[in-house]
Amino acid sequence: MKKIVLATPRGFCAGVDRAIHVVEKALEKFGAPIYVRHEIVHNKFVVDTLREKGVIFVDEVDEVPEGSVVIFSAHGVAEHIYADAEKRNLKVLDASCPLVLKVHYSAKRHYNAGRHIILIGHAGHAEVEGTLGQLPEGAISLIQNEADVATVQVPEGKELAYITQTTLSVAETRKIIEALKARFPGIIGPDAGDLCYATGNRQAAVLELCKQVDMLLVVGAKNSSNSSRLMELGLEQGIKSYLIAGVGDLDPAWFDGIESVGISSGASAPEVLVQDVVQWLKSHFSSLNIENFIKLVESIKFNLPRELQD
Repeated sequence: MKKIVLATPRGFCAGVDRAIHVVEKALEKFGAPIYVRHEIVHNKFVVDTLREKGVIFVDEVDEVPEGSVVIFSAHGVAEHIYADAEKRNLKVLDASCPLVLKVHYSAKRHYNAGRHIILIGHAGHAEVEGTLGQLPEGAISLIQNEADVATVQVPEGKELAYITQTTLSVAETRKIIEALKARFPGIIGPDAGDLCYATGNRQAAVLELCKQVDMLLVVGAKNSSNSSRLMELGLEQGIKSYLIAGVGDLDPAWFDGIESVGISSGASAPEVLVQDVVQWLKSHFSSLNIENFIKLVESIKFNLPRELQD
C-alpha cells in the first residue's frame, strides 16, 4: 500500500463536543460521581474514558440516588424523563444536541397546529426514542425506509408533517421525502429533512474521498448511526469499506492488493482513534504517503448550559 487519504471534516461534531464538555465541566464543578443516563455519545472509548474520571452511566433515572447530578445524553430524551428526574429531586444538566432539540420543537409545533407527524428514523435509536417521547402515543408515526411510505397509516382528514432523525443518509432521506410527497401531496416539512450539518458534511467528504481511494475505513462505533451511514456510502460507491471501533478491528488481509486507503470517522469518534489507525498502517506498510482531503472546515460551536458557563 502506498497512500492514506484523511477526510476533512471527520470526527467530533459540535453537538458531541458540547456533550463531552458538559460532563467534564460537571465533574469539575460538582465532583464525582456524576451520573449520565445512557451513553453520553455512541463511542465506547469516550464512555470508558469518562467512567475512569468518575462518571456512572445508568439506563434510567431511577438508578440515580436522590438529589444527585444527572446528565442527559446528546441524543435527547423523552418528556417523561425530565418529569422522572424532577420527582427524584435530581439536578439535571441537559447535554442534548441543540439540533436534536430543534427537531423536538418542530414536532411540538406541528402537534399544536393539529397535524399528525411522520418521523423518518431508525427504530430503537436513542434519538428516535427521545423524539417519539415528546408527544402522546399515536401522535407520531415512525417510518424507516422508502417501502414504509406505502404502508404507513395516518389519521384520516388530518394535515400531515414530517420530521427526521438528524444522522440519516442524505440520499436515502431525500428519496423517502420524495415518496412521502408523492403519496401525501399536502405534507409539509424541510426539503432536506432535519439532517444535521455534520451528517451532511461528513457524507459529502466521504463521497468525494471514495473517488480517490481503493478502500474506506470509517472509525466509529457499531451503534453510531452516522458512522454506519459513512461506511454504507463507501460500499455504495463500489469500494471495500469497513466500520471499525479502533485498531483492534483491523485485519491485515483487508489490504491485499490495495494501493490507497481513505479514512474518515463518525461524529462521536475522537481523533486519537483515527491517529492510532494511521500509526498502525505506518507500522505495517513502509514509505506511506499521507494526504489530507479537505472538503470544508467546520467552525460551528454550541454553548454549554448556563450552569456550567464560567
